[in-house]
Amino acid sequence: MENWDEVRTAYQVAKMGTVSGAAEILGVHHATVIRHIDALEARLGVKLFQRHARGYTPTEAGTDLMRVAQTTDEQLSQLASRVKGQGNDVSGELVITSLSGLAPLLMPALADFQDKYPDVILRFLTGDRLFRLEYGEAHVAIRAGAVPEEPDNVVQPLIEQNTTLYAAKSYIDRFGMPETVADFVNHRFICADDRNSRAPFIRWIWENIPEENIVFRSSDIRALQLAVHEGMGIGVTTTWSAQRNSELVEITAHAQTWPTPLWLVTHVDLHRTTKVQAFLNHLKEYAKDWS
Repeated sequence: MENWDEVRTAYQVAKMGTVSGAAEILGVHHATVIRHIDALEARLGVKLFQRHARGYTPTEAGTDLMRVAQTTDEQLSQLASRVKGQGNDVSGELVITSLSGLAPLLMPALADFQDKYPDVILRFLTGDRLFRLEYGEAHVAIRAGAVPEEPDNVVQPLIEQNTTLYAAKSYIDRFGMPETVADFVNHRFICADDRNSRAPFIRWIWENIPEENIVFRSSDIRALQLAVHEGMGIGVTTTWSAQRNSELVEITAHAQTWPTPLWLVTHVDLHRTTKVQAFLNHLKEYAKDWS
C-alpha cells in the first residue's frame, strides 16, 4: 500500500463508525479523514464504506481491508514495544510473562529487581494463551513443562519444581491421614477441571481417584491452591509453595513426586540487550535459593 496514513485512517473509521470519532483518535481535522477515505477508495477503485446518517459502515471490501490493517497496526505496536527494550540502560518497560501460579515464587525476585533498578516499569502478564515473543508481546517468558521449541528463541533452564500431594492440617484433623493409596477412596480430592490436561499430576488424579471423590474442581490454579489451604481436600501443590505454608502436610502414602522444569525464554533480537540480560542474571541468581 502506497499510503499507510490513508489505510490507518480507514481502519479508525471502521473501528469508531464515524468520521469525527476517527479524527479525534488520530488527532486530525475531520476533513482530513474524509479526504483520506476518498483518496483510498479512488486508488482502489472500490467503495470501502456505506455512508449513512449515523456514520460509516464497512462494505465487504472495506471489511477485508480493515482486517489486514488491524493485523498490521497490532504488529507495528508490538514492534514498538520490542524496540523500547533495545536500549543500553536498565530503564523503561520490561514485560515478563508466566503462569499465574508462579506469581508467589517470582514476586520477591521482581520486587528486588525493581529495588535495584527503580527506573524499570514491570509488566507481569499471565493468561491462558501463549504470549508471542517474536511479536514483542513480552521481553522474557518463564514457561513450564517440555522445552519450548519456537524458532528464534533463546531457551535456558531455570529450576526444576517438584509437585506432590498435600493437605491442610485442618483437613487431616477432620478426615485423618491416609496410610496407603488404597485409603484414598475414603478421602476428598481437589483437581483441575480439565480432564485432558497434559500435566501428569492432574492426569494421575483423574485416572486413579474415583470421580465422586473429586469434590472440588476448578480451571483457576489459584482457586485450587486456596481450596487445599482451606482444608477442602487433598490436592497437588509444589514443594516450594508448601514450604511457605506451615499448615500444609505432605501425603506420604503417595511417594510419587512430579518434577516440572521451568525455562527462561527470550527472543534472539532482545536476548543480549542490557535490560533483558540484567533481569536474566538477577533471576538466575535468585533462583539458586529456590532449589
